[in-house]
Amino acid sequence: MALDGVTLAYLVKELAPLLIGARIDKIFQPEKDEIHFQLRQQGSRRLLLSTSATSPRFHLTQENKKNPTTPPMFCMILRKHLEGGKLVGIHQSDLERVVTFEFQNYNDRGDLVSLHLHLEIMGKHSNLILVDPLTNTILDGLKRYSHALSHHREVLPGRAYLAPPSQGKQPPLEDEELWRQTLYEESLDHPITSILLARFAGISPELAREIVIQAGLKTEILLHQCGDIDLSRLFQAYRRLSNPEGVPDIQPCLYYNQAPRPQPAAFSFVPFQQYQELTINYVSTLNDAVQGFYQSKSNNNSLESKRGSLRKIVQEQYTHSSKKLKIYKETESSAQEGLAYQRWGELLTANLYRISPGATEAVVEDYYDASASAVVIPLNPHISAIDNAQRYYKLYNKAKATLLKTKELKETTLEELNYLDSLRYNLDQAASLTELDELHVELAGQGYVAGKHLKKDSLKPKKGRSKSNSKPKRKSPKEVPQPRVYRSSQGRVILVGKNNAQNDWLSLRKGKPTDLWLHTKVIPGSHVLIPLEEGEEFPDDTTLEEAAALAIYYSQARGSSQVAVDYTHVKQLKKPNSAKPGMVIYEQNWTLYLTPKQEILERLLASEEVID
Repeated sequence: MALDGVTLAYLVKELAPLLIGARIDKIFQPEKDEIHFQLRQQGSRRLLLSTSATSPRFHLTQENKKNPTTPPMFCMILRKHLEGGKLVGIHQSDLERVVTFEFQNYNDRGDLVSLHLHLEIMGKHSNLILVDPLTNTILDGLKRYSHALSHHREVLPGRAYLAPPSQGKQPPLEDEELWRQTLYEESLDHPITSILLARFAGISPELAREIVIQAGLKTEILLHQCGDIDLSRLFQAYRRLSNPEGVPDIQPCLYYNQAPRPQPAAFSFVPFQQYQELTINYVSTLNDAVQGFYQSKSNNNSLESKRGSLRKIVQEQYTHSSKKLKIYKETESSAQEGLAYQRWGELLTANLYRISPGATEAVVEDYYDASASAVVIPLNPHISAIDNAQRYYKLYNKAKATLLKTKELKETTLEELNYLDSLRYNLDQAASLTELDELHVELAGQGYVAGKHLKKDSLKPKKGRSKSNSKPKRKSPKEVPQPRVYRSSQGRVILVGKNNAQNDWLSLRKGKPTDLWLHTKVIPGSHVLIPLEEGEEFPDDTTLEEAAALAIYYSQARGSSQVAVDYTHVKQLKKPNSAKPGMVIYEQNWTLYLTPKQEILERLLASEEVID
């Protein structure tokens, strides 16, 4: 979804009365491609101008981002020329995706001068350029480039400002005959949507599709397939949707997808039929629609960026541990073969009198075998028969010790792989930056990433200081974890951990000994807790099944059938020493096999509450 020329025109028309005449209090550049103006006029407003390659835009915002310690050069240039000045105009020319902000301010000599700030919304070529309109000279650009990058123009201080090259598109047309002539300048086998996009100003792919849909036609229809009536309906839809002057009253909308969590998927200045399968939310202003969509997109981009970086760390560790496990299995297999050396040593000891000095092999009867078959045992001819027997005993002992050590290492590695599996699951399920931050802290605590965490001996007095003079550091109060909270159809509370740290807190601290605990059997997933009343051993069957459905949904078994879910009381849970976060053991439990029903899951997920 992108800001097209038509939507920009409506946005300019909406915001101009609110912003024109405002004073520029402060200017910030919190991101490399984003400028914020703090404006003052009957209150304070924050105007955001972005040249991001994926979401170039402008709108009012309430978001107050952290600014760098040292302002970037372009921010300092804007502060020098614009701070304390006044915004006197906002305009857009011919539905182009270039919006010009006109400012007035006093220069160093005390003269009142005008300055233009051009916001060019052109995808990866988007830019913000400050220009002196009297001389048409560029004072600076957010993105500088020379002819080496652009043959059309240079964006450098002191160069003349050239507007982006015109695409030669038609402005909004009121004459149907001229409109049809413009259509037929394209090939007859071209889709109508691509012709509208190529020939008429201000139209985006989404708007082109909407024009065709509102004309009652299929979006893939070709020009030669359109009859006279079809073209008339297309023209009427084009007039309604492409001319900002022709639609004085707009109905801004935000559209939300359904899964896994509602997120803005699109916006429009009037309801669009192409989004009818999405949940529509009417908003009071187009600025609210634009801000809501792009802020959600920005947050989602930040979320996915951090999720990706953490997932990469976990995956690298998983790959490393998998290689270690493979080596341990190969070592174990080799050591198993070495256990046979004990038998060879014993057979040699029993047949010492039959072995000649300097022999390279010994053929002896295997008295361990009921058929007393012959065994050929290789010998080192440079040592005695008894030394050969001792050599095989040593090889046996070495293989036995290797098996014992390898078993321990293999079990540790398997435990680590299970833990990393749970981390991968938690990363996939994290729905906010806060949840990812908690996982980052967990990874730091386990030594997978660099980070500070509280050590057990951090409060011990340092050497050279007496205990009486040392003051233990006061621990800062920890935030209470916020697990997911649901209500069963019987009104019972069901708690679900979001990550391993929350799982530990939920199972070992939050839960009372008599509360019921659930988890998918030997499958990574969230811990689920059903708080019980005093004297109550189990909840009702419906609540138990719904809690088990949530345990399956928040696990790697999601979407599977007949999943085994263990449940037991909290008092049965134990956490072994040095166990990884989220890992508990239990001996007494019951097991429920369940295939969650979609309608029950939808009702449960819709009942999610915010814990106090």
